[in-house]
Amino acid sequence: MIKTILFDVDGVLLSEERYFDASALTVWELLFSPGYVGLQGDTFTPAPSEAIIRRVREQVFAHDEVLNFIKSRGINSNWDMVFLAFSYQLIRLVEVLKPQVPEAASLLTVQLERPQLAQLREWANAYAPDFQVDYAAFLPDFAKSSAQKADMLLYLNELARERCGVETAMFSPNCVLWQLVQETFQEWYLGDEQVAASIGRETMQPGKKGFLTDEIPIVPPEDMIGLFRTLKERGYTLGIGTGRPSIETHVPLRAMGLLQWFDPERVVTATHVLEAEANCPDYVPLSKPHPFSYVKGLLGLTTPDRDVLQYPLPLTNGEELLIVGDSLADFLAARSIGCRFAATLTGLSGQEARSKFEEVQADYILDDVRGLLDILT
Repeated sequence: MIKTILFDVDGVLLSEERYFDASALTVWELLFSPGYVGLQGDTFTPAPSEAIIRRVREQVFAHDEVLNFIKSRGINSNWDMVFLAFSYQLIRLVEVLKPQVPEAASLLTVQLERPQLAQLREWANAYAPDFQVDYAAFLPDFAKSSAQKADMLLYLNELARERCGVETAMFSPNCVLWQLVQETFQEWYLGDEQVAASIGRETMQPGKKGFLTDEIPIVPPEDMIGLFRTLKERGYTLGIGTGRPSIETHVPLRAMGLLQWFDPERVVTATHVLEAEANCPDYVPLSKPHPFSYVKGLLGLTTPDRDVLQYPLPLTNGEELLIVGDSLADFLAARSIGCRFAATLTGLSGQEARSKFEEVQADYILDDVRGLLDILT
């Protein structure tokens, strides 16, 4: 009998669209802003119009084909998506530079920080001013590999060897470049006014208004409130396991009147995942599809991270827990835990995801979160 229900947020309660917009804008800034690699071929602005946002999103993720591919390989973190897309273009750039600047390849063997990106900018402007970013090329190069989940990030090292002839282990979820990518994404999503509370500094290039106040609910908030009220009345404990940081979870859900229905001890976010990775570096990475966020939600925030990581899985009472998510990463986390999983068809792929979830034999497949009442009756 189900007692606890843990919800993903993006693609279940709130639309992912603005997250994907912010992801695309982050890749765009890192490639074309003079503050980063500063390639020719596009003009960067920290305050793009909606028309520019739509163009950038369409280009960076190749009409969302790149997004769909990455998510199909079990990657659920926008930070990882940006890291993959940006790092791949860096490797292509170094490949073009190497014949004229042999030392360019050596940059892929060290931790890439702002000074190294500035060096690449100087070389690119001098020796490869006509370099063309090819976002769609990501697909055939990664399709050659069977890498799943965090191994996709490590596969960048293999591509660096193939394309640039260097042996490196620099590309990883805990490298300095990943941190730079993560902070730049936060600038875009939170905007100038909110970002300091998240990353401890102001935006590097001011002018970003952020998307935090522009969230789109999957279904009308009043419908979700009615659902959560009914579930609470029936005695279910409700929690969250999301790849969003805390501020990006609490602010919009509170504004829509949704946060109050969840047990505060069971609202687990990417902020808690990052803290656990810092506390337990031998377990990195802990983002989905790793089950950490959901196990933490089941046990409660006061449970020490190492106790969560060492909790015996699969659960002996897995039938008491239901996870509600929209992605393969959520499904894989649920299977690791040994609990039930309800897939919502409100993520990036929409109804097209039904066949995928039927193939992996998800316990339940719902048109949207409101279908929960039907399966719990």
